Amino acid sequence: MQVSTDTILSNFSLKDFNTFGLDCTAGAFLRLDNPAELPLLPELISHYGNYLILGGGSNLLLPDYFDGLVVQIALDKLQTRESDSDVLVNAGGGLNWHELVTFCVKENYGGIENLALIPGSTGAAPIQNIGAYGLELKDVFVCLNAFDLQTGEYRCFNREEMKFGYRDSVFKGRYKGQFIIADVWLKLTTQDHRINTSYGALTADLEKKGIQNPGISDVFKAVVEVRRSKLPDPNQLGNAGSFFKNPVVNADTLESIRMKHSDVVFFELQGSEMMYKIPAGWLIERCGFKGKFKGPVGCYKKQALVLVNRGGAKSSDLVTFAGEVQRSVAAEFGITLEPEVNIVQPENYGDVISL
Repeated sequence: MQVSTDTILSNFSLKDFNTFGLDCTAGAFLRLDNPAELPLLPELISHYGNYLILGGGSNLLLPDYFDGLVVQIALDKLQTRESDSDVLVNAGGGLNWHELVTFCVKENYGGIENLALIPGSTGAAPIQNIGAYGLELKDVFVCLNAFDLQTGEYRCFNREEMKFGYRDSVFKGRYKGQFIIADVWLKLTTQDHRINTSYGALTADLEKKGIQNPGISDVFKAVVEVRRSKLPDPNQLGNAGSFFKNPVVNADTLESIRMKHSDVVFFELQGSEMMYKIPAGWLIERCGFKGKFKGPVGCYKKQALVLVNRGGAKSSDLVTFAGEVQRSVAAEFGITLEPEVNIVQPENYGDVISL
């Protein structure tokens, strides 16, 4: 078996394959929807040299031109194994994440309803350890099967081997770019769901509706409504969600900031003594960037943490603007914001931004 040359497209536009809506071009493009073709990739990649594995295109900033092979993973299987009180869900790496969440809520599978409407693919979810409204992917993660592009073999990664951290995993460090996530296993509940409405925005939405004992469907709907009220639709305004991670600081740094900014917003980091998370959006807004634009790029008017492309932007426009935001926050607060978005080929931009 071999990949047909007819399925490899030359000088292919990726504008519809990244949520920033950047008009990037791939030297070669392949859509892979058959897991049987995965073992053919190492030889194919060696032919092109440079390669990029693409999921939903929701958490990355592409260069204007990618000189190599871009492989879009479209493995979208979905299987379940139910027991008395829980269910194992096995989802293909190319399955749309929100579609998976929607399916699970409809089937009364609890545990990921707080992660509704997060853009991207299921395979990208554990790589990023996505999180929202008091829940992270690691909380329901069992294992994943990944294909090693170096050895041509499959490997299973359990929760411990993933080295999960805040928006982090082993696939963003040691194994970055080496594996393709074929499928992911999650353990969800079928009864006695652990409802999490600890975030104020969710509580307010549910109280407004008069819901006192919410179920997973209520939480799902609340999350969708809150996210839509605060975050732009990528189909209407190009964006990749949060551009920077929320910084984590120690008590001394926090106290230093509070001396100058007594109203600083912060949260104690769960599981870490005397460490605190400060919303990056608050820092950026305090520096005057909320709703500010420079040409086609800027900070969203409702959430400063979201950088947007209102049309016609190039990758360098976004990186340059993000660098300005980063330097302003560093000058005012002594904190260097770390990009959450994966900047492909960062060497293209020199020292415009710190990674």
